[in-house]
Amino acid sequence: MKRTNELIVGLAVMAAIIVFTWGIFAVGENMTPGVTPFSQDVYHLHNVVLGIVTVIGVLVFTAMFTSIVIHRKSKGYQAAKFTHSTKAEIIWTAIPVLILVVMAVPATRVLIDMESTGGAEMNVKVTGYQWLWQYEYIEEGISFFSALDRDSNRARQIGSGIDPRTVENYLLEVDNRLVLPTNTRIRFLLTADDVIHSWWVPALGWKRDAIPGMVNEAWTYIEEEGIYRGQCAELCGADHGFMPIVVEAVSPEAFEAWVAEQRGDLAVNDSEGAEDAVEVVEVADEEQEQVQPLAAAEFAELSQG
Repeated sequence: MKRTNELIVGLAVMAAIIVFTWGIFAVGENMTPGVTPFSQDVYHLHNVVLGIVTVIGVLVFTAMFTSIVIHRKSKGYQAAKFTHSTKAEIIWTAIPVLILVVMAVPATRVLIDMESTGGAEMNVKVTGYQWLWQYEYIEEGISFFSALDRDSNRARQIGSGIDPRTVENYLLEVDNRLVLPTNTRIRFLLTADDVIHSWWVPALGWKRDAIPGMVNEAWTYIEEEGIYRGQCAELCGADHGFMPIVVEAVSPEAFEAWVAEQRGDLAVNDSEGAEDAVEVVEVADEEQEQVQPLAAAEFAELSQG
């Protein structure tokens, strides 16, 4: 009868802990799987490890609370008097080691995969500044800066009179998005020009520090089209909170069209710059033609004098 009561109490405590734990996970926020193979590997690894530690927690707390309830002093229980048990020490050392090995094997595989940046189909250089980003598409020859968009920048000013809740994607929108193709292995080369920054887009499953004088590498392979937002994750100065990142993932065909459009804009800008330079030269020539006769006449008058 006594053993039966202890079993009933133990099962009741375990059920209460399981329900409480499940309730926390059900209403709380878990990690998101992301949109890359690596982010999904991290998500699955997180779930496996979370499951293991949850089971351990349930068993440990069940044993602890059951013992507290059943073996309390008010019921006449006396504390056991013993020094140690070699068998118990071996067991409670070996089991945690095995659990750590089981968790370490997939974790090591994911970490190795995270650092393997070879086989890239395109390269993007990311440079952090206070407080904006520069993106350079190395193969495509495209480069531009990306900063907080004007609506968010106006709304964040003290005394602007603008309710930030009326601004769509407040502090998470930029003037120029980083456009990337899906189903393409992309290598990122990250550095900074002034202080340490950190480039972080949660949906990609990683973040990397951008350090002056150093180049860090990372890679991604986006499987779903969409818009993915992030921020600088390193305290980099007064406006650290105003360095958003917006990645727009499009199909490879749409990306090629975007590249052609950008190159066309660059060509137009170059031609406009060349035309401006020609106009400056022509104006300078005209001014020179006007100055030379005047200078010659002045010289003749001085010679006669």
